[in-house]
This record gives sequence, structure tokens and C-alpha cells, in this order.
Amino acid sequence: MLDLCRPAAELLQLQQTLMEQCFPASTVLLPSGAQVAVRQCGQRSGKPSIVLLHGISSGAASWLHPALLLAEHHHVLAWDAPGYGESTPLSDTSPSAQAYAERLNELLQVQGITSCVLVGHSLGALMGAAYAAGAGRHCVQRLLLISPAGGYGAADAADKRERVRDERRGALRTLGVDGIAERIPARLLSDSASAADRAWVQWNASRLHAKGYLQAVELLCNSDLGACRPLDMPVAVYCGDADVVTPPAQCAAWAATLGAPFSLIPGAGHASPVQQPAAVARLVAAAVPGDTVHGYHPRR
Repeated sequence: MLDLCRPAAELLQLQQTLMEQCFPASTVLLPSGAQVAVRQCGQRSGKPSIVLLHGISSGAASWLHPALLLAEHHHVLAWDAPGYGESTPLSDTSPSAQAYAERLNELLQVQGITSCVLVGHSLGALMGAAYAAGAGRHCVQRLLLISPAGGYGAADAADKRERVRDERRGALRTLGVDGIAERIPARLLSDSASAADRAWVQWNASRLHAKGYLQAVELLCNSDLGACRPLDMPVAVYCGDADVVTPPAQCAAWAATLGAPFSLIPGAGHASPVQQPAAVARLVAAAVPGDTVHGYHPRR
């Protein structure tokens, strides 16, 4: 439990210490020669593992608090996507969602995960849906999309696609990673976010690598969430009620496209796993087949 009266720098240090002790990082070497950095907690059992995919300005560590809440009853794995953290970038400078799905498939095979609840946040939704629609259709028991990025790969999105590509590249060129990280809490979190939430979002964004980020921008521009239909497993879509990045109406439209139920996460902006970890943990736990929802309590 964090004492939120402490200064932001001290709160950040406490979260980093908690992460290294309870949600440690390791690297997994794949048969292809690539490596993937992962964070894991909880014990494997007969239940599906929970696999967490982060967004474009984040990393595996952003799942810290939901993962620790879930770990009492579940095995949890979060990856740093290709080009993030210590994960090897993809070879293509303009990759598709399928390329990320193939890397995820290789990772889960090496880890021996044959059954999972897959959770994709923001850009992670494009990666997760591509995996669930292809190589992962027998592995993924439930697919949860939280504030999903729908992508700009549809034929009628050409103008928006080029504008997003130019804006993202321009921001990296003019602001650099540190400048992007400094500005991002105001966009990803609602006004009610704590100093700890803001520090954690900024720290995760500060660890971006330019090459991996630019590849992820291309993924965003090249992909179309609707192209992942049909999906053979139950799907659910959620969104923070104060999300300005992928607003509730937009997420509800994607849910309708995918034939999935849609619900809001109260008191959350775009980065709901950071701002409302207990609510996110409850939603994920409820999606585990055959499991019951345990009593998760907020850290504040």
C-alpha cells in the first residue's frame, strides 16, 4: 500500500522497488534468435495464464498493480513488445499487427502457455486481436480489449493515417523521448489521478526506444481492428469513462463491430491499468473461465 502523502519522486522509487521485488523482469530467448523481456508473477495452475499487452507509450511495468492483485490466484505474464525494454525490435521498419502476433506466439510457445486470457490495452489491442484471430485462436480463451486503438489501416482512413504518422514522428523528432514522457500523464490520466499515477505513467514512457516506438507508430497506421473478425472466443471491450485518447463512444463502436459487450471503467482516463488497477484486476479475473472473482481492494 502506497502512502500517497509522500513526494512524487519517493512514490516512484517505492513503485520501482515493489516492481523489482514482486514483478521482476527477465529475458526469454526465442528459437528465431530474438529475445523478449517479460515480467511475471503468481503461480501456474490448471487455470489459464493471464497475458498482458501494453500500449504505445508504455511497457510491461505499467501493469504492475493489476498484476500483483491478480497474482494471488493467477499466473500473470506481461511482455515488453518488440522494440520496447530489452525486447528485440522487429526486422521490418513498417510492421503489421501480424508480425507482433507472430512474436507473441513464439514467446507463449517457449513459455509453455497453451491457454490464456489475453488482455490488450490501447495499441496492445491490435496485437492481441491479431494473435487471437490467427495463431492464438486455440490458446486464447477470452480476449479483453481495454481502451483499444482501432488503427488507421482501413482504406477510408488514408488522410487520418498520414496525419497521425506525421504527428507522431514529428513529436519524437522535436521533443525526444523525455519530452514525450513529460507531457504524457496529462493525456493518459484524468484530472483525479494521483501524483503516484502521474509519476508511474511518465517513468514508463521515459523508457521508450525511438526505433521500437516508430515501429509501433507504423503498426498503428497500418492496422485495422475490424479486420481481425471473426474472433472465435468471447471478447469484451472496456474504456475509462474519462478517456480522451480512445473515447468511450469510439470504444463502444469497436465493441459493436466486434459483437462484444462494452462497459466503462469509472474514474479512469486512458491509462486505466495505472489509475484504476483494482477495477481492471476484477474485470480480468472475471474473464478467467471457471474461476470466481476474488476480493480485490484498491491500493488507496
